[in-house]
Amino acid sequence: MAVTAIEVDELLARRRLRRKLIFWRVLALLVLVAGGVGLFAWLNDGVFLPRSSAHVARVKIGGLIRTERERAELFEAIGRSGAKAVILAIDSPGGTVVGSAALYDELRRLATKKPIVAVVDGMAASGAYIAAMGADHIIAPRNALVGSIGVIFQFPNFAELMKTVGISYEEIKSTPLKAAPNMFDPPTEDARAAIRSLVEDSYVWFKELVSERRLLSGDKLDIAADGRVFTGHQALPLRLIDEIGDERTARDWLERERGIAKNLPVRDWHTQRAVDEFGWLAGIAIRLMSLIGLEDFGRAIIDPASGVAMQARLDGLLALWHPR
Repeated sequence: MAVTAIEVDELLARRRLRRKLIFWRVLALLVLVAGGVGLFAWLNDGVFLPRSSAHVARVKIGGLIRTERERAELFEAIGRSGAKAVILAIDSPGGTVVGSAALYDELRRLATKKPIVAVVDGMAASGAYIAAMGADHIIAPRNALVGSIGVIFQFPNFAELMKTVGISYEEIKSTPLKAAPNMFDPPTEDARAAIRSLVEDSYVWFKELVSERRLLSGDKLDIAADGRVFTGHQALPLRLIDEIGDERTARDWLERERGIAKNLPVRDWHTQRAVDEFGWLAGIAIRLMSLIGLEDFGRAIIDPASGVAMQARLDGLLALWHPR
């Protein structure tokens, strides 16, 4: 059967249309893949940035501070990485004295390898201020809360309640100060004195650390270490912080004082969690929730170990602002 010229033209036109359609479909797929990869990288805070490449490491200290081996391992890994500097983003009311002191020691070890600048995102109180002093430079916004230099030991006492409901509590112990004070008996003066000596001993250590790291003494040290919190504006003349500002101020300082270029990318470093198997998915979920202001809520649900939920029981001496 003969094929007319018109049929040939239609066939060629269809082929050209099919090729164009394939081209645009492939292009759309490539754009979609590229966009997905870009979104994935953004949501996961630079997951595609190799640890060995030059970058600025950002470590967040939030929630309650406790003794954590994972954090020590994180700092050791940063020390071996290609990070040129570390930004310590702090928003915490503090935690245990032991945990805060351990965090300070870890930061000072890391500071021998990388310059560290602390940026107070909202609060660096009590034990969190101990952590901030582990940095080489402290920056806080004007209205951030800084300080609360002191130690506290709290315990409930239900002695009067038990007397009211007619319940007695008996114990046999080796010495009067064993397990004292407890929540069932009014504390004796000897028990109060024993606990007070613990608090005072740790407070002296805390105050001496402030004196050493912030170059404070005399009346200025007494004012700075009287237990209250200060705004960033108040803390600056007391030398509890070095500058008013934010992370951009930190990058300026790193470039000015340590020669760390401001165009280096920032990579967020996190401790390993029980959600490691699906960590990338948890990271995306938390980042998406942060877009609507629910990052802390999401992190508390997805990663209870983060400390955001503040579910941990804190025993012993606390360097913590408003522990109740």
